[in-house]
Amino acid sequence: MAITAAMVKELREMTGAGMMDCKKALNETNGNMDEAVEFLRKNGQAKAEKKAGRIAAEGLCTVMIKDDKTAAVVEVNSETDFVAKNDTFKAFVDAVATQAVNSDAADMDAFMAEAWNEDSSKTVKDALVEKVAVIGENLNIRRFEKVVAENGCVVSYIHGGGRIGVIVEADTSVVNDAVKEAMTNIAMQIAALSPKYVSRAEISDEYIAHEKEILRAQIMNDPKESQKPEKVINGMIEGRVNKELKDICLVDQVYVKAEDGKQTVGKYLEAVSKEAGTTVSVKRFVRFETGEGLEKKQEDFAAEVAAQMNQ
Repeated sequence: MAITAAMVKELREMTGAGMMDCKKALNETNGNMDEAVEFLRKNGQAKAEKKAGRIAAEGLCTVMIKDDKTAAVVEVNSETDFVAKNDTFKAFVDAVATQAVNSDAADMDAFMAEAWNEDSSKTVKDALVEKVAVIGENLNIRRFEKVVAENGCVVSYIHGGGRIGVIVEADTSVVNDAVKEAMTNIAMQIAALSPKYVSRAEISDEYIAHEKEILRAQIMNDPKESQKPEKVINGMIEGRVNKELKDICLVDQVYVKAEDGKQTVGKYLEAVSKEAGTTVSVKRFVRFETGEGLEKKQEDFAAEVAAQMNQ
C-alpha cells in the first residue's frame, strides 16, 4: 500500500512519534493505522494510542443541572474560536444543554429529531440550521450525555470557559453543601487529570493483559533490559502496569488539592465520608473536551512531511 504524507501526519499526531518512525511503522504494517500504533508502542516510540489527542475543532462544552439529580453535558462545535466566544452562540449552546437535560433521546439522531424546547414547531435540527444561517458559520451539535443520580446527587464543573465540561455522580445517602463541595473538587480533578475510570474494578482483564504485552515487547526490544532474568522482567512489567493504572484510575490519582502532596482521591473520599457520617463515593463521571478526536482544516505541515519522506 502506498504510504501518503497525510497518513504519516495522522500517525504522528496520534502517537507523538518521530516522522520517519511513523513512516517505517506504516510501511511495516502495510498502512494499517491501528497496527502501526501497536508497532510504535512495542518499539517504545509511542507512549500510548491517543486518537483523542487531535484536539483542534472550536466550540464549547457546557453542563445543565436540573434538581441535583439530573445533569447533561453537551458539546457544540463551531469553525472558529471567534464564533465560540460570541454571545449568540453561547446562548444557543445553553439552549442545547437545556434540551439535553430534559431529553429522553437515546442517541444523537433521536435528539436531533426532538421538538426544540424554545419552539415546538421546530426540531433541534431545524434550530441548528437556523442558527447556522444567523451566525454565518458551520455549526455542529456533536454529542450529549445525560446523567441521573440514583442515590445521591450530580455536580458539574466547567473549565477554561467551556473547553472542558465534567459531570460527577455521587453515591451517598447524605447530600449537603460539604458533600457537593467535595464532589466539585473531584470534578476539578477529573478536568485537570483526565482519568479514564473511577477505579480498577472497571478495567477489564483483557485491557491489562494487552498493556502487559506491550510492556514486554518494549523490554524485549531494549538491549539491556531484555537480558535481565524473567522474574525481574515480570516485576518490571507489574510495576509499570501499576504506575499506569494510578494515572488512569480516579481514586488512585494523587488528589490535586492534597496538602501533603500524597493523599489519593480515594483517601480524600474516605475523609469526606467520615465527615458526612456515611459512605460518599463516585459512581460515575463524564468528561467532555472540546474538539476531542477532531482535526482542523489541513495545514502546510502535510507538505513538510511529504518533502521529508521523499528525501
